[in-house]
Amino acid sequence: MKKEKVDNESIKDEVKSSPETGGTPHDGAADANVADASQESSDTMSVEGEKPEPEAATELESVLAEWQDKYLRLQAEFDNYRKRTLKEKMDLVQTGGRDVLLEMLPVRDDVQRALEAMEKSDDIEALRSGVRLISQKFTEALRRKGVTEIEVKDKEFDAEYCEAVARFAAGEEMKGKVIDVVQTGYMLGERVLRFAKVVVGE
Repeated sequence: MKKEKVDNESIKDEVKSSPETGGTPHDGAADANVADASQESSDTMSVEGEKPEPEAATELESVLAEWQDKYLRLQAEFDNYRKRTLKEKMDLVQTGGRDVLLEMLPVRDDVQRALEAMEKSDDIEALRSGVRLISQKFTEALRRKGVTEIEVKDKEFDAEYCEAVARFAAGEEMKGKVIDVVQTGYMLGERVLRFAKVVVGE
């Protein structure tokens, strides 16, 4: 019996120290503890690094709602701007026409007075002087609105400002030049309001 007990103890010692079993039982427990700690650490990192799906979806919906609100506001602002600009243009056209008519009314009054004077007076020279004054007043009213005459007589024919209605033999000196103006042309600022109708020499 004593011999068997010694043999059993020696077998137990061999099992404990055998490399096939991975060393002592304490080493296995330590490995298990390390594995558990590693698993817990990885679980903690995954929770801290990634947001749960419901929270991410809520944030996405919030961003989408914010952009939709910005888009609707921008669309409303542009629509208001378009309407305001259209109204301003219409007002400008109406006001511009009104201003021109107000400038023309005094000239019309002078014409009416000249017609009345023609009925009562036989003084031709006085009537001529009155008509000249009316013409000057009318020209000045146009000038205040940016309308000016196109001066083309005795100058080279320029198709950008003139329209040739006839050609006339006028010698070498006047060849290609405007020798007569049939209808005066006018500029409105830098643009041609009406082309001058002219006779060109050849």
